[in-house]
Amino acid sequence: MTASDWHTDAFPELRPGPPWVMQEMIAAQPAVIDVLLRHPPDEAATAVDAIRSALQGDLPVTVCGCGTSEHAAHAIATLLGGAAGAGRAHLLRARPSLDAALDPRAGVCIAISHDGETRATVLALDAARAAGAHTIAITQAGESSVARAAELALLTPRHDDSWCHTIAYTSAIAAGAALAAGLGPLVVSPDATAELVRCATADAAPLAARLADRRVVLCAGALTDHITARELALKLAEGARMPTVGLELETVLHGQLAGHEAGDALILVAITDHDAHQRLARRTTDVARAAGAIGLPVAALLSDRLDAVLAADLTPGGRMVVALPDRDHVDPQLAGLLAGAGALQTLTVALAGARQTNPDLIRREQEPYRRAAQAAEGSGDW
Repeated sequence: MTASDWHTDAFPELRPGPPWVMQEMIAAQPAVIDVLLRHPPDEAATAVDAIRSALQGDLPVTVCGCGTSEHAAHAIATLLGGAAGAGRAHLLRARPSLDAALDPRAGVCIAISHDGETRATVLALDAARAAGAHTIAITQAGESSVARAAELALLTPRHDDSWCHTIAYTSAIAAGAALAAGLGPLVVSPDATAELVRCATADAAPLAARLADRRVVLCAGALTDHITARELALKLAEGARMPTVGLELETVLHGQLAGHEAGDALILVAITDHDAHQRLARRTTDVARAAGAIGLPVAALLSDRLDAVLAADLTPGGRMVVALPDRDHVDPQLAGLLAGAGALQTLTVALAGARQTNPDLIRREQEPYRRAAQAAEGSGDW
């Protein structure tokens, strides 16, 4: 079967080699983030009012999505929780869309869906509305099913033309940051934030060369970096076609290593500037040493602060280091999320090159994977 038999306009552009569409999307991210922070989407102020009202009434605010959008939902819930303050943060919760659809809550439901046609996310909005919740969508597609299912639709300005989503992730986070800044104190300089994302896309080729032949890649991080670790695992699966597992840092030490061996690898994510960074560094060291004891190559995505306190011999697989801005320029959680996004995306592109894969179609150029996608659509009545 030739490409012309199946490659319609519904698919991303099919290129014979790099530069991939994904790379163009990564390059476009700083400008889009700058726009979203300077000029929040229409209806953002109304959405903030709905969120604030729910929190003042001790009602939950649920943020949901699927895949990359679920990871963005976790990021947004984290940012909103920080803006809401310690007394209200427990009311913010990120959930997979199917969970939210099966077990809806009152209050507010914020649904993330870049293309706006994820059925589970539409069902989550429908169920939330039936439960009495206000519904908000963050999407790029204003005429989509998700946008129509929500009372308010916050639109991001740039479509992600690759199916290995990058700008879809960061633009949703930036829209969430705009909401958080309206809800409560959130330090965010558009200039510093855009520059952070630009600088986070450093050369990942040396790290990719050491990881390209691994059998399974474990990705792990704590707190905000757990979100980045999960998104890293997804991107490596989609773009570099590597079997991956995304874990919370401590979870690595509780049975997970029994299923792995020297042919695998562990990538530690320790980027976000937490107040407890010394304690986190000690536990990250323990995890790296445990993995090394069974011969597992360890690599890392690190902030400059964590790079300075983690011994070089802990990461024989290499490390990528991102310099974070001062806290008085960018909120540390937002900085960690966006720096992590840039680093993980760049590493994915580098691994796609090392493994000679096309990241844009997430393997849909192969018939079994197209059939799998069709089967996943189901009958449409669930």
